[in-house]
Parts: sequence; structure tokens; C-alpha cells
Amino acid sequence: MNFSEPCRLSGLLGRISPDGRCLASCVQYRLIVRDVSTLQILQLYTCLDQIQYVEWSSDSLFILCAMYKRGIVQVWSLEQPDWHCKIDEGSAGLVASCWSPDGRHILNTTEFHLRITVWSLCTKSVSYIKYPKACQQGIAFTKDGRYMAVAERRDCKDFVSLFVCSDWQLLRHFDTETQDLFGIEWAPNGCVLAVWDTCLEYKILLYSLDGRLLSTYRAYEWSLGIKSIAWSPSSQFLAIGSYDEKVRILNHVTWKKIAEFEHPATVANTKTVVYKEVEKPSAVEMERLSFPPTRALSSSLFSTQSKYDISQVPVSFQYIKPVADRANPKMGIGMLAFSPDNCFLATKNDNIPNAVWIWDIQKLKLSVVLEQLCAIQSFQWDPRQPRLAVCTGNSKVYLWSPAGCVSVQVPMEGDFQIVSLCWHPSGDSMALLSKENFCMCYLEREEV
Repeated sequence: MNFSEPCRLSGLLGRISPDGRCLASCVQYRLIVRDVSTLQILQLYTCLDQIQYVEWSSDSLFILCAMYKRGIVQVWSLEQPDWHCKIDEGSAGLVASCWSPDGRHILNTTEFHLRITVWSLCTKSVSYIKYPKACQQGIAFTKDGRYMAVAERRDCKDFVSLFVCSDWQLLRHFDTETQDLFGIEWAPNGCVLAVWDTCLEYKILLYSLDGRLLSTYRAYEWSLGIKSIAWSPSSQFLAIGSYDEKVRILNHVTWKKIAEFEHPATVANTKTVVYKEVEKPSAVEMERLSFPPTRALSSSLFSTQSKYDISQVPVSFQYIKPVADRANPKMGIGMLAFSPDNCFLATKNDNIPNAVWIWDIQKLKLSVVLEQLCAIQSFQWDPRQPRLAVCTGNSKVYLWSPAGCVSVQVPMEGDFQIVSLCWHPSGDSMALLSKENFCMCYLEREEV
């Protein structure tokens, strides 16, 4: 593994382009575009205010910067640095902005979710979508970019409208059997739309492209319901994480539950491998060095190194009982992600914040638990192979693959607390993000 020098960053706004060539990062009101492999600055753009959101177009030719406080979106071109575009929503305000799949239209959601405005960069035309619902995940595009689903709320009822992305014509409009729709997400094959209810009601509905209700799934009633969902890349499985600390797997044929994964405070199964992170003293002592170390090296030598030990089962984890009288309790399955080959599912139970659970989807059994010293901040699968990267808010990055797992100290001067990470599309490198800096981590390619 090799690491780049740290570069400044604000608001965790670091994004690798879809084609993998460039990396965009924001520092206050400046947008910096770098070459991924050398981190050499290719373009520098200055926005009108502090950037709060940044997104690449699908063809990596344009970058959108949203300044929600000012109600402004600025678009920059990589091919023509002199060309620029400014979209001002004026008094309507702005709460969300995103690209359409073709990379030539921008969808802006106005304040109070009064409407979604579709701006065309090619024809400069404008379309409006009324009554968008204020929910966590209200717009969803199919993976092939042909269709868009929008969650709507009118006359105290929830609806979903399906649009054709090529001309923004309405394809279908149907009401959903939800009390208070919370999110929508397409299956990767674009055939099924999952619609789920607020956490006060456990209900997930599956609709076909023509608006037919295929199935409804409810695990229980009268308790906090769904917290997270994830489709498998093959669209064969839908994983539903809920506040009762369980993940339920539905299959794509009958939409019935085929497995239920529990996350207990004690793991007793002898077939489960539990890797426990333990601190180890620094291997190199300063006196033994025959050369004066660099500042970055000396700071990494003195920082606490760590390694993984395999724990003997049964193993008990640190369990946090949620505070009952607070909103948004830290409980239930907060993170879910399938590996790109459909073989594994990684989960995090917020009641056990220091553990990542890795499930074998072929056997529908718990395979591995990683028990960390600090709480899990983020994890993400390598897009090319079953390899999971984990960060816990310290200066280490952790990698797990079926071959084993490793803890790597980032050789960085000062305090570099990794709170987010994103893989390069090739899986050869990843960006490690802290609140004020980021660095690139380059991995040597392993033959899988």
C-alpha cells in the first residue's frame, strides 16, 4: 500500500469521477479537480459561496456544485474551463440538487418541497414536477438511466410517479399503501421498485414498472420498523435492516423471507470467525534507527499500531442500551451493503457500534465479525472483488477479504481521523476522507 500526501478538504466533499481519471475536492468556496494517480491539479474553479454539495455527471465531463444557503447551483465543464453555468432558484430556495443519468439535466428540489425543477443544459428548457414528498430518499433512477421514480404527497396521501428520463414524460402515476412514505429504491435490474414506510410502521411494498403491487412485507407491528434497505447487485435479494436489530432477506421470486440475521451481544457459534482489533506497541524503536526519521514517519512510529487477533468463541461485544426518551435512538441496523459478487453482506448494528458483521449469502450464515477498538464510521466494498474497507474515525484503514483482515496505519503527520472513504472504480485505490483533509491510498492489485 502507498499513501499520498494529505490535501485540504472541507465538508467531506471529495468525489472520484465515474471514469476514474479525476478527483474533485472542495475547500470552502473553491472546487479543485486533480488527476487521481498523481494528485496534480488540473482545474481550479471559484464558486460564489461555500459549496455544500458536489456531484459528477455520469460521463465525467461536468461537475455540479450546490450552495443551498444561497439557492444557487453552479456547473463547471472539464473540457471547456471557460464555460460555466449558474442556476438560481431565487426565492423558491434550494434543499437538494442532483444530475439526471444522461448528465445533461439537473434536478433541483425547492424549499418546503414545493416542486422539483428539471433544467436542461442543452436546450436551456425547464420542466416542473409538482408535489415531491419531503422524505429521506424521494427520487430514484433505474441503473440503465431510462426511468425515474418520484415520491409525491398530495391530499394527505402518498403517490409515486414514474417518468421517462429521455423526455420527462409521465409514464405511470399510482398511489402507495403507505401511511407516511419514507424512501424508494429501484432494484439494479430496473424491474422492481421498493417503497418503504416511516419507522413507525414496518411495511415495505414492491411495485412493478407498470405500477402493479407485486408484494407487501411486514415483519411485525406496534414497534419501530425499517431503518435501512439494500438490494443485492443481481436483484435476487432484498435485505431489510430494522430497529429490532435484525436483517431479513427477501427473495425475488415470491418476495417472502428466506433468512433472518440476528445481531446478538454474544456470538457463540464455533463456525463464526471473530477478528478482534488489539493495540500493539510500535515495532520500531527510535534508538534503533540509524537515520534521522522524517516528521511523518516519526509521528506514525509513535502512534499506536494495531493488529487483529482471532478470538475464541463465545465472544461478548460492547452493547449500548439506547436512551428511550430521546429521538432517533442509536439502535437497529444502520448500515447494510452487499459485496459486488453477491456473496457477502456487511451490516452494522447501532447497538453494538464497534462491530462489522459479514454474512455468507450462499450459506445464509454469519461468516465473520470484525470487532474494532472504536465505533464504525463507514464501510464500503471494493467494486471489483469481495474486499471490505472499514474506517473508525482514527488514522487507520482496515481491510477484510475472505483471505483474512489487516489493519493499516496511515503514515500522516498530525491528527488524521478517517471518517469516510470511497473506492476508485477499478478497486486499485481509494480516497480516505477526514473533516479537514483527504489522502489517496493506492493498493497493489491482487489476482483474485
